[in-house]
Amino acid sequence: MPLLPPQLHTTKNLPTNLLPVLFEAFQNSSSNFSDIINSLKPDLLIYDFFQPWAPKLALSQGIPCVFLATSGATTYAFFHHFHTNGTSSAFPYPEIYLLDYEKVIRARILENIKPDGNDFASGNFKMSSEIVLVKSCKGIEGKYIDYLSILCNKKIVPTGPLVSNTYDEEENKNIEIVQWLNGKNKYSTVYISFGSENFLSNEQTEEVAKGLEICNANFIWVIRFPLGENRNTIEDALPLGFLDRVKDRGIIVQKWAPQTKILSHPSIGGFLSHCGWSSITESMYFGVPIIALPFKLDQPINARLAVEAGIGVEVERGENGHFVREDIAKAIDKVVSGDNFGECLRSKARELSEKMKNDEEQELTQVTEQLTRLCVNYKHQKGT
Repeated sequence: MPLLPPQLHTTKNLPTNLLPVLFEAFQNSSSNFSDIINSLKPDLLIYDFFQPWAPKLALSQGIPCVFLATSGATTYAFFHHFHTNGTSSAFPYPEIYLLDYEKVIRARILENIKPDGNDFASGNFKMSSEIVLVKSCKGIEGKYIDYLSILCNKKIVPTGPLVSNTYDEEENKNIEIVQWLNGKNKYSTVYISFGSENFLSNEQTEEVAKGLEICNANFIWVIRFPLGENRNTIEDALPLGFLDRVKDRGIIVQKWAPQTKILSHPSIGGFLSHCGWSSITESMYFGVPIIALPFKLDQPINARLAVEAGIGVEVERGENGHFVREDIAKAIDKVVSGDNFGECLRSKARELSEKMKNDEEQELTQVTEQLTRLCVNYKHQKGT
């Protein structure tokens, strides 16, 4: 499409005003997808949130299809609850909530999850054949998985964390990061990353930088800029003299860092995160406490889930969501410290990590069994 250059064919780096164009491009691919289905005649289709036309095409040809929810069950349960019961109803688990300034997120999501009618999440749950896969673990979201199952009247099957702990050639370029971490004390370092789709304003960047200056932790900070952004160097983005002042205890990485390798390193004591679901699950998987600084979409819900689980703290913010350097430093020091509170967080995070890893194979086995059963039943019904 003329308004959507190749580098913007996913939500990564996509300006908000071009989201409708991306969704239109997805819709326009449905005819090609139909040809692929006709040619391959698959036994099963697994689809995600952005292609609600895909299960319709598969079901019309007698092919079972299963929705794979890549956000957590807590988020889906939270918004499904308000879709079903109205925004004046109380979510049954008060630990999960939105602050007043965040309720615009709820309004926007509820407005956009049913563009094809009144079905929740564009009908993706409704069209899923008997089960729904959720990228999650019972050990993290057990009660929310159960509640979501009640709301959507489907069996919710957690896939496990789906965390990759393998490294490609790109990571070899960052061997100096690991060498730098090797020289730091255990739990002394905080890792900072706000994902590939969140970009800090000038003011926010300065507050994070100043917070890192006044906190007591070492740090690795990954900074990304939107495509076309004029701030094309680290020096342009950061306060004057910042890099010199922190050179002994901090490093800045532009664009990309080996996140799972960093999180698994013993010197990492906390993860200052936007709380995207993949980042949350990776931090939990490696037993790293979370310092939550959520911005949009499901991130506030994920942040409160981490706090409820006893493995994180949330940076305090003003009524409009504004955050300041002192509160960033305070949250970091609460987590990356040798006192009782920090050790309790680390202990709980280690327990959760161990449970996730112990349950991982069993959850993947259950997924395999459920999908196999579904395919066999459909073939039996068709008499093939």
